[in-house]
Amino acid sequence: MIWQFASRYFRAKKSTNAINIIAWVSVSAIAVGAGALIVILSVFNGFEGLVKSLYSTFYPSVKISAVTGKSITLTAAQLKQIAAVKGVADMTEVVEEKAVLRYGEGDQTIAILKGVDNNYNKVAAVDKSIAHGKFDTGDENGYKAILGVDLELALGVDLERDLTPVSVYLPRRNVKSVTTPEDALGSGILYPSGSFAIQQEFNSKYVITNIAFMRGLLGMNNDEMSALEVKGVPGLDDMVLKQRLQAVVGNGFTVETRYEQNQALYAIMQTERWAVYVIMTFILVIAAFNMIGSLYMLVMEKRKDITILNAMGARSQLIMRIFLTEGLIIAGIGTLIGFGISIVFCLLQQKFGFIKLEEDSFLVNAYPVSMHIGDFILVSVTILVIGAAASWYPAKRASRQHMELKAT
Repeated sequence: MIWQFASRYFRAKKSTNAINIIAWVSVSAIAVGAGALIVILSVFNGFEGLVKSLYSTFYPSVKISAVTGKSITLTAAQLKQIAAVKGVADMTEVVEEKAVLRYGEGDQTIAILKGVDNNYNKVAAVDKSIAHGKFDTGDENGYKAILGVDLELALGVDLERDLTPVSVYLPRRNVKSVTTPEDALGSGILYPSGSFAIQQEFNSKYVITNIAFMRGLLGMNNDEMSALEVKGVPGLDDMVLKQRLQAVVGNGFTVETRYEQNQALYAIMQTERWAVYVIMTFILVIAAFNMIGSLYMLVMEKRKDITILNAMGARSQLIMRIFLTEGLIIAGIGTLIGFGISIVFCLLQQKFGFIKLEEDSFLVNAYPVSMHIGDFILVSVTILVIGAAASWYPAKRASRQHMELKAT
């Protein structure tokens, strides 16, 4: 009965046309707010998915490293035990260290040298992001390097026409006293074989080379490494894999998921997302003021109906619920219209990409969008709460409305 009264009041023609206009203005305001919020959250989802895909190209599902210090030691037996853990697809040994690079007689620059073994491309996907040349780390006959494209440009490397090697200077381990700065550094040469383009953080800092080259310069044993990078089987949650690996290696090692390796980045992305949600919610609250005016005028319009219902025995709680439902109908219709508009917009953007990013400003030409069912649920609950809050005062006023009926 409550639904029947509320829906009839919404559809019926009012004595004053302004009430109908304000009601549909309220619906339109809610629709615009709901649609805009879904679109903005979908854009955030799109960028988040893009960034995660880029990071998954470079970072492993799980990384095993030292609790303290720069290196860990894993014997062949331990590596075999780790490989046997359920959910481990592949793993690779890596050695990382900051180094000073110089190409020919050019300027020096600092980069992170990452030595990898032959399994590296089974764990990461840098070989799928080669911009120039090819992915080749060389061997004992000649070690090679794959540079980030920004480093390639900064050093002035010419992969096609120049065979000049890159000079590498690394700090020696366990050096307690030196007479000259050169005594504290180990040096070697790498021949550029290619360059990769993933995103600026990697492109400007990393050089990938052979792990044997790094161990030789740093004086490491064959079972020493900076970290062991592990790839999980598709569909397995990184946290589950972390727990299994931690149980095997014990507390003497740090085991981190991809999220934990980039926790600051993901935290910033989530903070930005919730900040936008809060701002858009305030806009919806402002839009809800139209509902208050619309419902208040409807209460004045239906004073006679309210009095008749009171005379028939309807309690004030029933009257209040009727007008609360009226407000929820306005909010619900606006929400559905907003959802429809946002879905159409997002589908068109996914297919045609008609809203472009600035030229060459990012890895994609148009704003990426990705709709998640959780966003629709969140926006629906938000609007229903705002709608109920906005309807409460007019509904309370209606429950206290009294009017004498005069016989004619």
